[in-house]
Amino acid sequence: MPRSKLRTPELKQRLRDAAIEVLVREGPGGVTTRSVARAAETSTPAVYELFGDKAGLVREVFFEGFRVLRAELETTPETDDPVADLRTLGVAYRAFITEHPQLARVMFSRPFEDFDPGPAELQAGASVRTLIVHRVQRCIDAGEMEGDATDTAHGLVALIQGLAEAEISRRLGTSRASVDRRWDLAIGAMLAGLRPDGIASTDPRR
Repeated sequence: MPRSKLRTPELKQRLRDAAIEVLVREGPGGVTTRSVARAAETSTPAVYELFGDKAGLVREVFFEGFRVLRAELETTPETDDPVADLRTLGVAYRAFITEHPQLARVMFSRPFEDFDPGPAELQAGASVRTLIVHRVQRCIDAGEMEGDATDTAHGLVALIQGLAEAEISRRLGTSRASVDRRWDLAIGAMLAGLRPDGIASTDPRR
């Protein structure tokens, strides 16, 4: 009788989910092949067979993070107001980071010494950046902004990530109202500075 297949795609997904759960619960230092295998109710050899080593497991978590981020950004609408759409995209990006802080750190801060992103990993990040560049280009094409779309997208992403990290560490304020106000101020100032007329809109969404 042939041996049943134990290393299934379902087990691989369960291990990936377990790695994220351990990461959220214990931080990067708690993520080991043994702790993840235990959380997934399987054996440590299964982790090595499916992912090669701990770095391979972290790589899968990295990919999963960008897959989820892109999926969430893609749910934001494209309307006849491209600047409002860009702000909505920023809100979704903020929500992803603040709701998944440990996962975001794997993606953006690289806390694991034994994980060195290669071309495939960098391409995962580029797929998100391409989406944001497209949204910025819509604003430029509509005459609402001027400048290079790629440069602007890089600046916007850096601003969002920095603000989100400040929010998570409670350096942006202690009340939701103050945190939201400072987000609006920072994002609004950047977008106003990119307007061709250099005049900030009175619309808080702009």
